[in-house]
Amino acid sequence: MPLNDERPSSTSSSDGESSSERCDSATSASDMDCSRESFTSEGSSKHCTPSSSPPKTLTLDEVMGSARDLSNLSLFHEIVVNRNFQLEPHRLPEDSLWKMVRDNVHKAFWDVLESELNDDPPEYQQAIRLLQEIREILLSFLNPGANRMRSQIAEVLDIDLIRQQVDNEAVDIAGLASYVITVMGKLCAPVRDEEIKKLRESTDNIVALFREIFRVLDLMKADMVNFTIDNMRPVMQKQSIEYERAKFQSILDKTPGALDNTTAWIKMSLEELLTQETSRRSKGQQWVPGPFQVLNVAFLRMLSWDSSKHPLPETWMTDETRLREVQGQLRQCQAVNQVLLIIFSTIGGPIQGLSPLSERLKRMTSVLLDDMHNPNFSLEEALVGVSAQICNELNKSLAERNYPTLTPALQATLTGQICSIAHKDNPIRTLVEDRVQQYFTALICDPKPQARLEQTPAGLYAIRTELASLAAKFVSLVHYNKAVYGPFYADIIRKLMFNRSPPAASPPQDSAQNSAQDPVTSN
Repeated sequence: MPLNDERPSSTSSSDGESSSERCDSATSASDMDCSRESFTSEGSSKHCTPSSSPPKTLTLDEVMGSARDLSNLSLFHEIVVNRNFQLEPHRLPEDSLWKMVRDNVHKAFWDVLESELNDDPPEYQQAIRLLQEIREILLSFLNPGANRMRSQIAEVLDIDLIRQQVDNEAVDIAGLASYVITVMGKLCAPVRDEEIKKLRESTDNIVALFREIFRVLDLMKADMVNFTIDNMRPVMQKQSIEYERAKFQSILDKTPGALDNTTAWIKMSLEELLTQETSRRSKGQQWVPGPFQVLNVAFLRMLSWDSSKHPLPETWMTDETRLREVQGQLRQCQAVNQVLLIIFSTIGGPIQGLSPLSERLKRMTSVLLDDMHNPNFSLEEALVGVSAQICNELNKSLAERNYPTLTPALQATLTGQICSIAHKDNPIRTLVEDRVQQYFTALICDPKPQARLEQTPAGLYAIRTELASLAAKFVSLVHYNKAVYGPFYADIIRKLMFNRSPPAASPPQDSAQNSAQDPVTSN
């Protein structure tokens, strides 16, 4: 079932509809046609069959293989979807045990090198090892066609020749270091020119100079990797869907339970729709959920998904950071909008139509709620601070325009109403969250959501820009996720719908008919 070829038609919905009902109203008959065709036959694609074999004990090699595949999948996905992705030289946390051990080992190495070079006569074994490593690093930076420079580096940094020079006491370590810096200057990215300049002007001893050379070489390695990534990204993007799907299939082959959380996630959405089905059948209506409806409701759930209560679906793991970012910013935007609605409904006329004041209040509230993504964030405490700042700003604005300032009683009322949005059953909070759900539902169910991004529901005008930006990010995540994992979702939905028991309110059917027909295709 090619879920990425969805063709639903969107219609407006009332405020009283649930998210799944709105998805239902936005889904056309093609959904049912597709479900009939796809859910009555096994898919032929090798990428759409999660293993249904009994659980087996995994070997350590299989576990490690799956971990490597997941790591490669995550890295590939990050490169494809994040245009600003850059690899940085690995830095260990300060005061960590690993950093202490590494620093001590490195210090011991450089101390040995300094001791050897200060001997009389000097020893050059450590220095030769360093030059050999530098030679290999410099050669690794060259393109296949750079034969002239390759030959020059191999000639100047000829390790056998350097050993002969050491034996004859004719080696010039400082001259070799100067040559290395010159080559680095030719091969480095422009951003490293300042580092090369510092190396050329260095007046430190030869050991300190070599340490700095290796530090800059590490930076150049990262630059080379990032340059390669930037060049390969267009090619990777063209193959991204097929690659990620195949890589996930290989993980699934090694770890049969790799879709358990995804199955539970989709099952919750299917059960929500089946509850509505039972209600509709009791009213004499004939209706069954289509696969697109199930999946759209499941995607909508991700906006408020709480990983502390339910594990994140495996198919969302590569986008976990982006999903958390959208969730946190959406909660903040909703809270800001709720505060502003309360302010303007409570104060009324004296502050109506003042765009600069509205923007100041919005910016102030947003800053004070900026840590909502933090697990230790207390919304109740933050709203107390928001209320105090709001009252001060309102009094200042009213006084400037010769209006009477807020009375203590009105300030207490305003503070109480703002603080009350910390409760989930607050009517203002419920209203805003419902309308945000309507907005995202319409976008998810629409095959061409770009035209709808600016159609902000009533009451959300204050956050229209932020909401459109978040919606664009989320819809992009959903579409890419659906394109990659659509075959897996199709198989899960098909199995869930065919293996479920008929609803209690369903009319009786004979056993032969039940065995031949599924509720999805029998309507």
